[in-house]
Amino acid sequence: MAKDIIAMSREELKRLHVLRQVLEDRLSQVKAAQILDLSDRQVRRIVKRLKEGGEAAIAHRARGKPSNRKLSDELKARAIKLYHLRYHDFGPTLAHEKLFEKHKIKIGLQTLRNWLIDAGQWHKKIKRYKYRQWRERRECAGELVQMDGSHHDWLEGRGPYCVLMGYIDDATSRVYGRFYPYEGTLPAMDSFKYYAVKYGLPQAVYLDKHSTYKSQAKQTVSEEIANVKPMSEFERAMDDLGVNVIHANSPQAKGRIERLFKTLQDRVVKEMRLAQIKTIEEANHFLEEYLLAYNRKFSRAAFNPADMHRPIGKIALDNALCFKKDHALRNDYTVMHNRKLYQVLDRTIAKQVTVEHRLNGKQYISYNGQRLKYKIIEHRPVKQEPPKPDRKPVPRQQNGWKPMYTGYNTVKVSQRKALEQVDELILTMTCPHSLYQIQPDFSTNFCSS
Repeated sequence: MAKDIIAMSREELKRLHVLRQVLEDRLSQVKAAQILDLSDRQVRRIVKRLKEGGEAAIAHRARGKPSNRKLSDELKARAIKLYHLRYHDFGPTLAHEKLFEKHKIKIGLQTLRNWLIDAGQWHKKIKRYKYRQWRERRECAGELVQMDGSHHDWLEGRGPYCVLMGYIDDATSRVYGRFYPYEGTLPAMDSFKYYAVKYGLPQAVYLDKHSTYKSQAKQTVSEEIANVKPMSEFERAMDDLGVNVIHANSPQAKGRIERLFKTLQDRVVKEMRLAQIKTIEEANHFLEEYLLAYNRKFSRAAFNPADMHRPIGKIALDNALCFKKDHALRNDYTVMHNRKLYQVLDRTIAKQVTVEHRLNGKQYISYNGQRLKYKIIEHRPVKQEPPKPDRKPVPRQQNGWKPMYTGYNTVKVSQRKALEQVDELILTMTCPHSLYQIQPDFSTNFCSS
């Protein structure tokens, strides 16, 4: 004979045990209501159901039945079809937002995720990360800002390849960014200028060891004596503005901005695809509007309400955020820079001057912070070399033999006399009519023992 199996929760088993005591008159309904944290009327209703339907009546009557708030199958089919046609590479969270914004389909996030998993459109991802020591956030906004460049095909082939120069505040997770054709000193300075104008100068920036942010040059002897480390142009600019530069030893150390880039590469790319963004200018305009909504949704309040950003005030950002190079000032007041010669028009007593290249393309020459008037020398005078002295040809001898050039200007007198004696001896041996012919003496033994 088959046995009926009744499924009950732990709470229902507890209720059944207490109410059995009530049915056996071992416990009053008032006491049972206190134990079960129910009202007296609710206990009386449950006891009546137990008497009529037995122990199975303790289970909830809606168990095994479809929910009264169940969404229709038509809505489920429509949501899955839209996801398949338009948002096939979106995650459930972003797809949930787009279905509500674009199509007014209001469903729960987990409901959509379950539908996509059942339909085979989404798969669960198991994330395994290496353990890293947790670092507490900074207390105040502007105390530390993480900065980096993200290389990605942001426009998905609709426009040029570009890099996102991103900023995120360590205390509030407030995000700022701009697109540039490449990651380098000029984009770093220009994006920092936009950030400083909007929020102010942070106390410190957290960077990696890219050659843009950290100089790869070795210390010179003078730098070692002065205990000065070589700085890149960006480090020098931050030092002029009083912003501390901190270099991370690993990508995980600045994980906040690395995770931000992973999120933006998923969300911003698809948002710009829907908006049909094709140029860097359009992307920057779109990003400015997008980050306003993004920060309202995902940023958080700092532990301390104080803002550590320094206002710009009278700080000349253009004087610091530029390329600077020191050059020697010659005696004729000329300066050589990038293979071009410049004539300084102002008379100044200086051994070195500074050539500045601004972000707007302008160039200045200054000394101790004061600009000097100058002009470029278009045509440089050709240096004339002194004429070379003509060498007199050495006359040939009567026998056709040409003596070797001996350099009479440098050879000593004694050496000249010796050479003349050798010439006379050779002539005597070779001339047949000479009165002084030398007869060889074969009796002489050259190999003496």
